[in-house]
Amino acid sequence: MRIRTLIVDDEPLARRGLALRLARHPDIEIVGEAGNGREAFFAISEHLPVLMFLDVQMPGVNGLELLRAVPLPQLPLTVFVTAYDQYAMQAFDANALDYLLKPIDDARLDAAVERARRSISTRDAEDHRERLLRLLGNVSGRPGLTLDEALIDADNLCVHAADDRLSIKDSGRILRVPLNDILWIDAAGDYMCVHTPADTHVLRATMRELEGRLDPRRFQRIHRSTIVNVARVKELRSHLNGEYFLILDSGQQLKLSRSYKDKVRLLH
Repeated sequence: MRIRTLIVDDEPLARRGLALRLARHPDIEIVGEAGNGREAFFAISEHLPVLMFLDVQMPGVNGLELLRAVPLPQLPLTVFVTAYDQYAMQAFDANALDYLLKPIDDARLDAAVERARRSISTRDAEDHRERLLRLLGNVSGRPGLTLDEALIDADNLCVHAADDRLSIKDSGRILRVPLNDILWIDAAGDYMCVHTPADTHVLRATMRELEGRLDPRRFQRIHRSTIVNVARVKELRSHLNGEYFLILDSGQQLKLSRSYKDKVRLLH
């Protein structure tokens, strides 16, 4: 089995050197490289790597900030690459598969690759039904999710990649809302409000479900209760308390909270 792998490092020579060393492992397939966290964010969405070698210290969006920004369903197994040993514990706290200290030792690299193989093999050997429920439970924030509930949720909310629409069940009918028409989405109790220039559509879902199903290159969470269509953001205005306000092309003003301030660099 080929292991789809992404290399993220702001130093081109470091990326090249790691790619050459990984070439000794025929099952490692380098599907992309990124020079900073923002590039890596979009590369993950585009290439869907299974494994990622991630530099911790990068200008702009660093490695830890990148992991916080990537939707859970797309998060690859991660090996941190760092010149600073104090980041090792942070790496494991962030659920990294392993970490490598620069300059990278070949034996240590080989051990990290083998650890990735074992992890992937174990994951593939798990019961498919249990994996599906665990994944859906994590994404929805409902760890006790049953199979019947998962199937109902999937039926109620679906993104059609072929025609670029979001399907929403509404009183026995299915509305197919073009993604380009969506301005922002916010939470209202157990429901989500999908705002377009013409109307607001309501569906029963969680913020994490929508965040996991929408393309992160186009839709970003900017508040615990708000997702915005990045293409509809016309202006960013900073506030004295560290928050930002986003002005959409519709004139709507949305708050980007301090908890999501790392998203500012992804919106530039």
